[in-house]
Amino acid sequence: MTFASRMTRCPIPYEPDRGAEARALLSGLGPRMGDLIEGAAGCSPYLRSLIEAETEWLPGALEAPEQAIDAVLAGFGDAPPEDVPKALRRAKRKVALLTGLADLGGVWPLETVTKTLTRFADVAVATALRSTVGAEIRRGKLPGAASEDIETAGGVVALAMGKMGAFELNYSSDIDLICLFDETRYDRDDYHEARASLVRATRRMATMLSEITADGYVFRTDLRLRPDPSVTPVCMAMAGAEAYYESLGRTWERAAYVKARAAAGDIAAGERFLETIKPFVWRKHLDFAAIQDAHDMRLRIREHKGLGGPITLPEHNMKLGRGGIREIEFFTQTRQIIAGGRDRDLRVRGTVDGLEVLARKDWIPRDVAEVLTKHYRAHREVEHRLQMLRDAQTHSLPQSEEGFARLACFMGTSVGDLKTGLMARLEEVHELIEGFFAPENGSASEAEYSEFDSEVIERWRSYPALRSSRAIEIFERLKPDLLKRLKRTARPDEALLALDGFLSRLPAGVQLFALFEANPQLIDLLIDIVGTSPALAAHLSANAEVFDAVIGGDFFAPWPGQDRLRDALQGALEGVDDYERKLDAARRWAREWHFRVGVHHLRGLIDADDAGRQYADLAEAALSTLWPVVCDQFAARHGPPPGRGAALLGMGSLGARRLTATSDLDLILIYDAAGVEQSDGKRPLDARRYYARLTKALVTAVTAPMSEGKLYEIDMRLRPSGTQGPVATALDSFRNYQMTQAWVWEHLALTRARVVAGSQELASDVEDVRRAVLEADHSRDKVLVEVAAMRARISAAKSPSGAWDAKIGPGRLQDIELIAQAGALLAGSDRQDPVRGLQSSVATGWLSDADGAALQAAYRLCWGVQSVSRLLSGKPLDTEAIGEGGRAMLLRETGCETLEDLRGALSDQIRKAAEIIDRNLPASADEAAG
Repeated sequence: MTFASRMTRCPIPYEPDRGAEARALLSGLGPRMGDLIEGAAGCSPYLRSLIEAETEWLPGALEAPEQAIDAVLAGFGDAPPEDVPKALRRAKRKVALLTGLADLGGVWPLETVTKTLTRFADVAVATALRSTVGAEIRRGKLPGAASEDIETAGGVVALAMGKMGAFELNYSSDIDLICLFDETRYDRDDYHEARASLVRATRRMATMLSEITADGYVFRTDLRLRPDPSVTPVCMAMAGAEAYYESLGRTWERAAYVKARAAAGDIAAGERFLETIKPFVWRKHLDFAAIQDAHDMRLRIREHKGLGGPITLPEHNMKLGRGGIREIEFFTQTRQIIAGGRDRDLRVRGTVDGLEVLARKDWIPRDVAEVLTKHYRAHREVEHRLQMLRDAQTHSLPQSEEGFARLACFMGTSVGDLKTGLMARLEEVHELIEGFFAPENGSASEAEYSEFDSEVIERWRSYPALRSSRAIEIFERLKPDLLKRLKRTARPDEALLALDGFLSRLPAGVQLFALFEANPQLIDLLIDIVGTSPALAAHLSANAEVFDAVIGGDFFAPWPGQDRLRDALQGALEGVDDYERKLDAARRWAREWHFRVGVHHLRGLIDADDAGRQYADLAEAALSTLWPVVCDQFAARHGPPPGRGAALLGMGSLGARRLTATSDLDLILIYDAAGVEQSDGKRPLDARRYYARLTKALVTAVTAPMSEGKLYEIDMRLRPSGTQGPVATALDSFRNYQMTQAWVWEHLALTRARVVAGSQELASDVEDVRRAVLEADHSRDKVLVEVAAMRARISAAKSPSGAWDAKIGPGRLQDIELIAQAGALLAGSDRQDPVRGLQSSVATGWLSDADGAALQAAYRLCWGVQSVSRLLSGKPLDTEAIGEGGRAMLLRETGCETLEDLRGALSDQIRKAAEIIDRNLPASADEAAG
């Protein structure tokens, strides 16, 4: 397609005579192209001057504009040092002319226009930097550097910031650069000399680009975005910049680095630096406090530039004014900063790209993204026309009617349509974004406070979370809505005290209060939690960042299952190189999913059975994903696991997939060295010691208290020979022990065993051993005698903590589970679920149908009470302490109308279950034999 055939619009010459003169200089062009030249030159004195200067080059360039730009960018790379400044300025003239015409004619969309301008900026900066650093090297001023170091500018990188970083340069844009150098390339003794040389080169590079000569200028170059520019050199060591951002970096600097890009010089070193400071830019938790920072910055800009007040078109600043370009950029970048630490997809540089991914990931409504994208493009086109007129770095609309008439012609429209469109777009952008940054604030009246204990509310100011003025400011805006929602609860006074307890334990408040202000629906969830589950509320106080997961988009989606959980954790660990950071990342990930299960259970979205399976899925996903991480870390010192590796056997509640909110994990590690005597590594170990120490490494990885807390508690006492046996068991030893030496109780434990991590091949062998044990011929008399004896020992050691204890004691969970295990063993069943075990007890004829049904009913009731109890308090159930919400959850879970009904049902079913178990177990060995 020709340039003319690609045109979709054309400017109208404001000064027809001037336009006609320019058209005459290029009389060989066709009518459509002639109209474009006439319109451009008739509106813009600057473009007219470029057309007059490039009459020989322009016709050929218009035949293939993309190829012409490529030729310009490649045309001055080999220019002699003394000719570089002039070559850059001549190239700038050609790029500005061809890009301007392609923009005016609609041949290139906005993104192609800005990308072309940015590509030239990249080449210009790289060329100037090579030239000035090369001069230092040739003069022997850069210690240790040779000619081959010129290509990487002696370790200097120019980081493109702002619009240049995002390939969004405007037509007459200045460029913002941060220049850093890789100090590791220089000997310690040469550091100061090298820095002085690179500072000189950086200054000369900026001058080469900015200086106005007879040939014009290249780019106005701003180096002031570097750390603390009033006291730091124009080219800083990367280590110094990194230290600054880690300790003193501010929110506006984080926003600046959203678009940062290594553009020239030592690109590899620049990319390493950007990777290093990612934790500064992208916080690991949702950062809604950034909204307030961005809003404050907007207000400071308005005040400094005098841009407050209602929108009026004369001299309105299209970039910084209300409803302008910067508003859209702030909105986009702030949303990216809020969630980009958790969602890597949000880490894009472009504004339009940012709006698209924010909408796709449900961080902003799709219609908002579409409106802002459309208006952003329109604003940028107006900005370009303003700048093309005289190559001025201006963003302000004309002051006079004559100026608006010229601008309207340049945009190929009428003055009336231009003004109407401008006002509509500016107002719509302002209304959308003002609501995001400055939502309407309520104010709490004395009447709203009067229903609550004033002493409780007054002491909030003394809590650690409200020590800073910023936290107080946000909380005061939040408090009216908080109190209104408290008033709607069943027991407002009780809810107030629960909230008070939460606030008192909260170590800091700014981030959380900002999160609530931006997402008021979370307040209802908070009140639900603090008013129902003291244990979950206490956990929230110490780990408030788990609220991040609630607004992550899929918090209330169906349970994802094992495979997707593992994929999610692996994704969370990707890009984390440090071992301890991986362990912390796993803890954060598991904590959020654990919180999700608890909230779903609390709100009745799942029942106790669902919760038990989901907690087990979560534990298994964590173990199976962390196991290879632990193995790799251990192998780095001692070599890969000798033989066939190891498998983790989940026992007890983990094996049965019935964990509660506070369950620990019962594990056995089984390995097969397959005849390999020792590992092959820097510090080899014999196979037995290797797997013993690997087991301890796993236990430490899971149980060690780190900055993100513990992952789980682990209990390994169910291994062969218990605490007297080795912590890791060889497969052959496990097989031999189980077949020839194991006690009945150990065979009972195997009924609930399940491989949860490790070698799949070995897992199959372990399962074969388990099935062989279960399918062997077991004497009913012997099993029942042992079960009766075990039940007696448990009863002697532990007694119920009260009427609401659903786990310990005759007829309760532990007692019924023992019967279920015995039934599974006698039936040779490989199913781990206790209900299946009770069904097996009936199938073998040991229990009657009625007894089996009664035990199943008692088990389900006790399990529901136990699951709720562990979620609400983590302690023996106290129906008064759990509050109205907790009591409602308990009744919903058990299907009872009142607490008295539940108390009666629990007592009755426990009693019946105990009687059934007593009746079906021998009182003595003699009875069993008889």
